[in-house]
Parts: sequence; structure tokens; C-alpha cells
Amino acid sequence: MQSRILLRFGDLVLKGKNKPTFIKQVKKLLKEKLNHLNVEFDFQHDRIYVIPQLDNLDLVIKHLHYVSGISSYSLVYKTNANIDDIAVLAITLIKKEVKLPTTFKVETKRADKAFNYTSQEISKLVAPIVLKAFDHQLIVDVKTPQNTLQIELRTDGAYLYLSSHKTMGGFPVGIGGKGLVMLSGGIDSPVSAYLAIKQGISVELLHFESTSLTPLESVQKVIDLAKIIARYMPNSIVKLHLVPFLDIHQAILAKVDDAYIITIMRRIMYKLAQAYANQKDILCLINGESVGQVASQTLQSMMVVEETTTIPILRPVITYDKQDIINLAKQIETFDISIRAFNDCCSIYVPKNPATAPKLKECFFQESKLEVDSLVLSAISQINTLTITPHTNFSIADFGFDVNEAITNYKENNHD
Repeated sequence: MQSRILLRFGDLVLKGKNKPTFIKQVKKLLKEKLNHLNVEFDFQHDRIYVIPQLDNLDLVIKHLHYVSGISSYSLVYKTNANIDDIAVLAITLIKKEVKLPTTFKVETKRADKAFNYTSQEISKLVAPIVLKAFDHQLIVDVKTPQNTLQIELRTDGAYLYLSSHKTMGGFPVGIGGKGLVMLSGGIDSPVSAYLAIKQGISVELLHFESTSLTPLESVQKVIDLAKIIARYMPNSIVKLHLVPFLDIHQAILAKVDDAYIITIMRRIMYKLAQAYANQKDILCLINGESVGQVASQTLQSMMVVEETTTIPILRPVITYDKQDIINLAKQIETFDISIRAFNDCCSIYVPKNPATAPKLKECFFQESKLEVDSLVLSAISQINTLTITPHTNFSIADFGFDVNEAITNYKENNHD
């Protein structure tokens, strides 16, 4: 049987006059993600059908999961709008997709009101024919069936399907402005990037690298995470900005009291991220903080760190349990990259007794030991930017012994 894929919109169906703008962006994203797979599209006023080739269905479905604004899909089969043909297709479909014995029911939606029977009458006519074909292997359960045969009568025929599968949902990326993700090499921030994209926010990525204090492989982790994140972006492209943080890092370790090292480090990171976001006309910062997960993510810590900024800060995983974040990281395929055993600048040195309820007055005192503004301006002026796609082939260690050398050599070889 030749199937087509019925796509359903997510939260954007709740939009009013702006709904056509959202749907237009979804259609654009679909074409970007699927056109290379040689599919056909059937755009109707209230739904979208994707018609794949017989041999690329699995690949098309995989790429549908990269499209925000689509909440679910079903494999749909079309036949003539008469009871006999509908019943024949229903029997064939159940044999193909359902493990027997099972419970089931039939639900009909009659979009074409010119059809001779009502929705309930169609269900009552089809069900006995289907039941007879399976010799008691199908058991009717109208309340909690394991399988529901869905029949839709439309002007161009009858459409049948059995199950729905979730995709990203949310809103089409690009519709909600741009955010700057403070991307570490850990588990949480890539998941936050994904969740921001899911809600329609286009992202750029900012990573603080402290090589040679941290290993070069920690930067490779971030490049590989960016490749995953790029899957979900328009045109499958994302910008990765690498901030040289070594001078700031060493100054903090040398001059700041042990308990306040992480707090001051994060305050400077936020100050720098906001300054760079302002340069790029980016509307918000996004991070992977979750309340109470580590000492630096208590509400008191968040308050004193956020004091350095005026820009909105989004924390998509702030109330998530760690296992929930891990499950989502596995789903989007960032988990195995994130757990590579190479420390970034936030994890290379963790104080024995970090301040969990830091005081703002003490933060000001600790920062008075540093030339914060000049350190921030110097770091921003030396940021390296990479354009990352899912197919970026950049093994940083093959191009140099430090980040600057490697990126310079990489770009000189026309790879970026």
C-alpha cells in the first residue's frame, strides 16, 4: 500500500489572526528538511500531507522529528469513498500494522457532508465487516481500545489510519526571535537549546573555552553538540561562538576566594554573554540551569549571578528532574556526546565548599580584585565563530594544538 503522512499542527492552532504566518513558516521548514528526500507535499487549508517514495519512508519520518511546529503524524492510506472499499482497506491495514488479538473501535469523521451516511452510520457499517474478517481476534471496546481505526471522509476520498506518533510540537523555529544559548559540554544546556528551538526561538551558541587549562577535546564535544542542534535550525545551520576564557579563568583562580570562584565566574560569563548578545541584536540568554541541581543553581546563586544582566534569561529545564533531562538528551542524541570525560571551564576546578547562598556585597568585593570590564572586552574581541551544520567535518585536534591555531587552519582550508 502507498501511504502518505498526515501532519498535525501543535500549539499554533491556538493562534488567532497570526495563525497563517505560523503555518507558512512550518511549510518553509518542511521543505528545507525534506526536499532532498524527493517527497511530494499536499498543502491543504487545515492539514499537510507528505507523500514519500516507497523506499525512503523511514528517512522521511526521521527528518520530520527535526521540524518544530508539527505535533504528530500518522501514516494514512487513501481509498474510494464507499463502504466496501473502506472496509477492504481497513482489513488490509489492520493485518499490516496490528498485533492480534487486540481490542479496537472505529471512529469516523465526515468532513464531506455530501456523503450518504452520517459518521456514526459509517462506523456501524464498517465495523461488522472488519470483525468478521478476523474471526474473534478483534474485540470491540468503545471506551479504552488498544487500537482505533480512524476514517476520514473528504471530498477527494476516504483516508484511514490507525495510530499517531508525537514529533517536536511547539512553534516553528524562527517565529519567536533569536536567543543566545550558553552552551557547556554538559547534558543540560543542549537540551535547553532544543527546547528553545521547539518554542520557535532561533539560537546561536556561546561556549567559554579555557584551553590549555581544559583539554582541546572539551571544545570538540561542543562542536559535536552544535552539529546535533543544527538539525533543528532553519537550513540546518547554527553559529557557534567560542569565547577565549583562559585569562579570565586564571585571574579568578588566582585572586577570588575559594567559596566564591564559581559565583564570580558565572557573573562574568553572564556579563560577557549579555554584551555579546547586544552586539548581535539577540533578544535573550538561554542556559541549562535547573533549581538546586548543583551549588551554583540555588535561587540565591541565580539571583546574585543574574544581577549582572538586564536581558531576559530563559531556563527551559529549570524545573526538570535530572532523569527527565537525561531522557530527553538521549532522545535528541546529545547524551553520549555530553558524557565524554573531558571537563570544561565550569567543571575543571570545583571548590570544596562553594557558596550556596552568596551575598551580593561579597560578590562586589571579590570582583574589585579583578579588572572585569577590560577582561570582558578583551575576550569578546577574540571570539572565534564557526558555522556548523550536521555534516560539518571538523576534528579540531587535526588542525592545531590550541583553539585559535586550529580554527585559523580550518578556515584557511576553506572549510568554513
